[in-house]
Formats: sequence, C-alpha cells, structure tokens
Amino acid sequence: MKKRTYIALFALAALAVVSAQQAQKKPGWRTSPTGYTDGPQLPGQKWRVHDIARPKPRVVETALGKPPGDAIVLFDGKDLSQWTNGKGGAAGWKLAGGYAESVKGGGDLVSKESFGNAQYHIEWASPAVVDGDSQWRGNSGVLIMRRYEIQVLDSFNNPTYADGQAASIYGQWPPLVNASRKPGEWQTYDIIWEAPAFEGGKVKKPAYVTVLHNGVLAHHRQQVIGQMAHRAIKPYEAHAAEEPLAFQDHDTRARIKQVWVRRLKGYDEQ
Repeated sequence: MKKRTYIALFALAALAVVSAQQAQKKPGWRTSPTGYTDGPQLPGQKWRVHDIARPKPRVVETALGKPPGDAIVLFDGKDLSQWTNGKGGAAGWKLAGGYAESVKGGGDLVSKESFGNAQYHIEWASPAVVDGDSQWRGNSGVLIMRRYEIQVLDSFNNPTYADGQAASIYGQWPPLVNASRKPGEWQTYDIIWEAPAFEGGKVKKPAYVTVLHNGVLAHHRQQVIGQMAHRAIKPYEAHAAEEPLAFQDHDTRARIKQVWVRRLKGYDEQ
C-alpha cells in the first residue's frame, strides 16, 4: 500500500472516530483538533509540529504481570521447544517447577529465533543453597546475539570483580548499582538492545545497551566495547543483523522462568 493511500485511509478513520464521538456529546463536552497542517517544520524530520498526517503509534495491549501484546514469548516456564543447545541438538536444560535450570554439560540454551534491536524481559534466579563464592555462585549470562553478555550471578553479599557481578556488561562495565536479591529469589532483567551495524566487515555503529535490574537502572545506553571475553578484550567481528539469544552454561546452576522479546522499530514505523 502506498504511503499516500495509507495516510488518506488513516485520515478517514480518524474522521469516523471524531464523528462517533460527536454523536455522543453531552452538555459541557469539550473537543480539540486532532492535528494541524500549518505547524512549523520539525528540525531533522519531515513532519510539522502536531502534524495531522503523522502516523499514530501502533496499539500494543498490556496487562499487569503479562507480556505485551506484541511480545514473542520464548519461554513461559513450561516449554523449551523454542530453544536448542546451539549445536543442532535439543535444549539441554532441565524443566522443573515452572522454570528451566542449567545442567552440568547441558550446554548453552540458544533460541531458535534471531533478533537485532530488541527489548528483552528475563526472570532468573540463582540457587537458594550457596555452595561457592565469587564466580562460582549461580553463574550464567544473558548472551545477546550470542556474543555480548549481561552477567547472571548471585551477587548478594558475594564479593567478585566489579565488571563480573550481576548485571555487569561482562568484562567491560560494572552496573551502576548492585540491586541483587537474596539467593533463590526471582530477579528480573529488562534490557533495551541496540544492535551493532557493520559495513565492509568493519564496525559502522557499535552496540548500546540499557539494563534495569529488578526495576533499578544498571546501565543507561552504555556503549558495548566488543564481544564477551574472560580476562581479555575481544573486538567486534562482523555478523548478521539478527542473531539468537542465549543463556550461558557456566558449570553452575542457574534458573529462568520467563523470557519474552519485542523487536524494536523506529519512530513512525509501523
């Protein structure tokens, strides 16, 4: 459908809504224009201020405690059919009690679907029984595009290197704060990911990430230096615009029970 046709149809729909509202008017009802055509031009945009022709944001249904209506639910605590072990086999994590738990030797948990710019919601927990310290307490990782890690770790009263604790951009940036809950308690990551872009095999734009840990800001559009690495700096390597999400098998127990993703588009994109 051509853009002009879309705008015309949208304008007709808007007029229909206005007409329906006018039919319901009561004494004291107030009305206002739904847009204008004579506003000043917005800098760097093709739209005018309050432009009546500007596309309205698409509607996304929401309900407390549920994924948004446009979210892709990758895991609901019951089904690992959307995951593999990353080597062509079935997911090697164990399902139990409404969650999935890493199993020694089970390998990473890798999504079948791939993503670029995205919003991720992840609910995870470390074991209630503490059997190690530093990096041996509930160690896993959210591996965005299988290369860039937001650390999963029991960081409640557990000293370790700052750029390796829970919610760190592993090996690069510590979180702004330590918002960790006690071992065994469920925790949340809400991650806004801006994927890197490549041109001619070189970085055109680095990745940026915003992370909220249990609702508390841990990173605010922080630039990602490169790929995840231990005791090293690993530069970017060109890859596809969309890649799978993964959870790391680090030979310690970690649990997930809710994972959903929303692909992100720009302003005025439907």
